[in-house]
Amino acid sequence: MLQTFYPGEYVNSTYQIDFDSLYQKGYRGVIFDIDNTLVRHGEPADARAKKLFAHLKKLGFACCLLSNNKEPRVAMFNKDIKVCSIHKAHKPRTGSYKKAMQLMGTDVGNTLFVGDQIFTDVWGANRTGIHTILVKPIHPKEEIQIVLKRIPEKWILHCYQRWLTHNVRRERTKR
Repeated sequence: MLQTFYPGEYVNSTYQIDFDSLYQKGYRGVIFDIDNTLVRHGEPADARAKKLFAHLKKLGFACCLLSNNKEPRVAMFNKDIKVCSIHKAHKPRTGSYKKAMQLMGTDVGNTLFVGDQIFTDVWGANRTGIHTILVKPIHPKEEIQIVLKRIPEKWILHCYQRWLTHNVRRERTKR
């Protein structure tokens, strides 16, 4: 049951993801959360984010920003990035993930989702059938409703780590 909240992958930072390798594996679309995934909460796109999106476009990835924030926040970040975007996405509802894939011209088999929250980002993408990459939040300062969600997230991540360890051990014994 908890596995519906488990990410496909869990990494320290969006900026450590090997997108070149993922492109070689056949992925063609990346849906991103913005706040605490790409930049600190409320900040515009910084040089690192601009460089990342330029690289993704050069590789051939279609990208979409998927945020529960209002349009002005998403537009401010997207001003220099210039990718498709959806504001007021109502994550974890699956409709916005499907709309993002439609905008990018991708499907569940060749789309990734990158975000920092389990109960919105990962859960919604998992329910849609998209491969998920959970990243650690960029900065600990967050709105109170997110801070409160981080408490059960820690427990789920603990269970996820135990599940991974168990599966690795099981694979070793099969060999």
